[in-house]
Amino acid sequence: MEIQTILSEVKYKAVRSSGAGGQNVNKVSSKVVLTFDLHNSQAFSDEEKLLLETNLQNRLTTDLILVLNCDEDRSQLKNKEIITKRFLEILKKGLYVPKERKATKIPKSVIRKRIKDKKNVSEIKKTRRKPEF
Repeated sequence: MEIQTILSEVKYKAVRSSGAGGQNVNKVSSKVVLTFDLHNSQAFSDEEKLLLETNLQNRLTTDLILVLNCDEDRSQLKNKEIITKRFLEILKKGLYVPKERKATKIPKSVIRKRIKDKKNVSEIKKTRRKPEF
């Protein structure tokens, strides 16, 4: 994953932030919207695109465009840094392939020990009973 190539394909847009903030919110465009076109990206191979498409299907639009918003800070520059870090984390998680689980057998020694312990507990309980005449 080449970060420089990916970041060159990202588009940023500054928008007026919503919510409380008074005059600052009305004047300054501090909210940052990041858009990334996965379908037309040159940074990923076809296999990686397919993997990202399946792993990020809830975050992508119908045109396979990833849209992220950030208006956490009053500064546009800080919001841009936050959204870029978040974007790279999302891509890293989207490209993660979990290891295949290998089925293992229970060792025979463990099975023997369990049966031996069961017999031992059974004997202890037999000795607690009243004797039969």
